[in-house]
Amino acid sequence: MQRFEFDFDYPLAAPLVVAGITPRTAHVDLVDGEVRARFGPWVLRTPIDNVVETDITGPYRWWRVLGVRLSMADRGLTFGTNARKGLCLGFAEAVPAIAPVKSFRHRALTLTVADPQGLSIAIRRG
Repeated sequence: MQRFEFDFDYPLAAPLVVAGITPRTAHVDLVDGEVRARFGPWVLRTPIDNVVETDITGPYRWWRVLGVRLSMADRGLTFGTNARKGLCLGFAEAVPAIAPVKSFRHRALTLTVADPQGLSIAIRRG
C-alpha cells in the first residue's frame, strides 16, 4: 500500500475540522489495484486502470477549492485542503462518491495532496 497525505494549509483549512476532515481522516491510498481517496466522511474508490489522465494543477482560488467541491459544468469533484497545487485524475468511466444515489457520478477528481507528482507517478505505474 502507498499512502499520500493531503497538504493542509492552516489557518485556511481550519474550518474543515467541522466536517470531520483532518490529516488523520484525509488521505489517498493505492492498494489492491485501486485508488481510494478518503476525505473525512467521503470516499471515492476506483480501479487504478480507470484513471486515464493525471494533471498537476493549481494554483486555485481558495473559495473554489477548499473542502468538497462539485463542478456542475462537468461533474468534476474536488477534495481540497490548500490553494497551491493538486492532482486532477480523469476517469474513463465516471464513479460515484459524494451523492447518496450511486447514479450521480464524477468524471474527474482533484486532490490537493502534498506530493501530487509522486501520486501521479505511482498511479501511472499501476
